[in-house]
Amino acid sequence: MSYIDGKWFREENEMWAGYGQALEIEEVLYEGKSQYQQILVFKSKMFGNVLALDGVIQCTEKDECVYQEMIVHLPLNCHPNPKKVLVIGGGDGGVVREVVKHDSVESVVLCEIDEKVVEVSKKFLPHMAEGFDSPKLTLFIGDGIEFMKKHKHEFDVIITDSSDPIGPAEGLFQRPYYINMKEALSDNGIVCCQGENLWLDLPLIEQILTFAKEVFPKIGYAYSSMPTYIGGQIGYILCSKDENMKFQEPVRCLTEADVELQKLQYYNTDVHRASFVLPQFARKVLEPVIETERKDT
Repeated sequence: MSYIDGKWFREENEMWAGYGQALEIEEVLYEGKSQYQQILVFKSKMFGNVLALDGVIQCTEKDECVYQEMIVHLPLNCHPNPKKVLVIGGGDGGVVREVVKHDSVESVVLCEIDEKVVEVSKKFLPHMAEGFDSPKLTLFIGDGIEFMKKHKHEFDVIITDSSDPIGPAEGLFQRPYYINMKEALSDNGIVCCQGENLWLDLPLIEQILTFAKEVFPKIGYAYSSMPTYIGGQIGYILCSKDENMKFQEPVRCLTEADVELQKLQYYNTDVHRASFVLPQFARKVLEPVIETERKDT
């Protein structure tokens, strides 16, 4: 990965070799290296302030609403009464901002391994970082996997807001992590994890769903458009301990008044349902996995 004349360039041996993406940079606001990763914040011409980690865009002011709203409201609107929520990653604060919009939520714990991401986001992404102001939030700086191991059967919903499976987030895309999430869930709990891109990462998605099905009795896959993410799309892997869960049918359907009250820009109930309808090339690969009988663990 290289940063030359205001642009990041990824090496060919990394993910998405042969694919490029560019945003015009008006001003570099922050550039530094934490204990875990390279951090860059810049002002772009079209998308406002942008946070990039190790050369990969994590969020922009213009389209962050898509990812934050979907990864939160998909699982929380499927759970009958989410009270305790755990967020792994999400150091920009956007996921917490959306979680606390749910009146039923009594507490949310955010586990972020890189304290520098939190610090930078508070300064340069204040609309997202407003989640840190919630009195419902407990912020834990450290390893989310180790945190979960110490908190069995505590959380109704676990959201994994991870970067891609390289560097510090690699372990969040592996079978042991899904086992740890299941053990940290309360009865009928739900998890929702960042699920990569159908066009570029389909074999990886199939692999994750395969072992997720071995761990959880019910799984699902949704996706949304996301202009500034690699490939213009991002997915969401959902798993539930409730074998009767129907992710496509939320237990809470939002009225237009609800959408306005929650200040939602992308998510609504129609989008929720439609996000599980897979294009044909992905349906052929993923639906046989999602709908197979659960194997013994």
